[in-house]
Amino acid sequence: MSKIYCKPHFILIFVLLTAALNAVGQNKYLISPERESARTDAYQQQLENYLRHFLVEEYKARAAKQWNRDYSSSAALERSVSPNRRRWEEVLSPPVLFKTGPLETKPYPLGQVQAEWLTLPLGMLTAEAVLAFPEGASEQRPVPLIIVQHGIGSTPETPFTAGAYNEYAKGLLDAGFAVLLPMNLRSVERRNNVERYARLAGTSLPGIELVRVQHLLDAVLADPRLDEARVGMWGVSLGGMATLFWMPLESRIKVGVISAWFNQRRNKMAVPDERYSSFSPREEHAFFNGWLTEFSDDDLVSLIAPRPLMIQHGKQDNIAHWPQVVEEYEDAALHYQLLKIPEKIALVLHEGGHEAIVEEGVRFMTHWLTGTINEK
Repeated sequence: MSKIYCKPHFILIFVLLTAALNAVGQNKYLISPERESARTDAYQQQLENYLRHFLVEEYKARAAKQWNRDYSSSAALERSVSPNRRRWEEVLSPPVLFKTGPLETKPYPLGQVQAEWLTLPLGMLTAEAVLAFPEGASEQRPVPLIIVQHGIGSTPETPFTAGAYNEYAKGLLDAGFAVLLPMNLRSVERRNNVERYARLAGTSLPGIELVRVQHLLDAVLADPRLDEARVGMWGVSLGGMATLFWMPLESRIKVGVISAWFNQRRNKMAVPDERYSSFSPREEHAFFNGWLTEFSDDDLVSLIAPRPLMIQHGKQDNIAHWPQVVEEYEDAALHYQLLKIPEKIALVLHEGGHEAIVEEGVRFMTHWLTGTINEK
């Protein structure tokens, strides 16, 4: 008759595993599901209250220690905020990309507009955009360039259409500006997915898209039909985010218009309120590491000053409670007032919704990028 032998350590493992399984089975009787859920809910509420207090109630006191602005001159302000500018760059963490081929162009008519589709290889990535010139642009008569940035639910073609964009790209062309319309990633779901990878890689999607636009500017501004000293940017919705995020890091952009984005950022990101929509929980792409340590919208504006800036917001736009936008704007305008250049910042508070207001924006760009008024 054969014998079965068990090594002592196998017996010990079996005994320990049996004991562990028994403990798990018994543990479910040590606390009821209702009590455990209530305990966990309470802990979650503690965490949310702690972080919300840090982000909102403690923001002004914390930011006051981080900013040491010198308003004695425009140059002094820019110098005094240079440490903050470096920290803002760390928030976006733009990657280093290199051009790996020449700019490719092909005709790309958009209705009556004769445009070009641009493709610039950047290693495994490409930078793509629409470029269109106004009539009469030439080497003898170079024109200003406006970066026209679309929002999350649209494309480079959308600013040539009616609706929320009110054909503002066409309005700029008619006013004598060339327009560059970069293609950024569209849709909440796509941006959510890519932003997760970007965070793991120590970068951000706005940081990647900033570098793509910077490389496009390098190539496009070599065109003699463009005046490289006169570049503006006008973004709507998530394109407004790009304008606010990128101008502090791209000095070639001399004038900005932000439509349907500017906000009382601490409340918008951290305090749910029935008076405005919230990014959470669906749009996690809109949350960036370190953003609200010191960079509410009014503080970011101090990284744009003294360059001219227009804010556009509609009272019917549910991205914000409009009185909070006014409050944040007043804080932002203070930077220009202390520099004694209050005319360089403007708020267009209109009765509409989530849209671009074309006439005022075109007038602002024309005022600061053409004629004799063309200063930094």
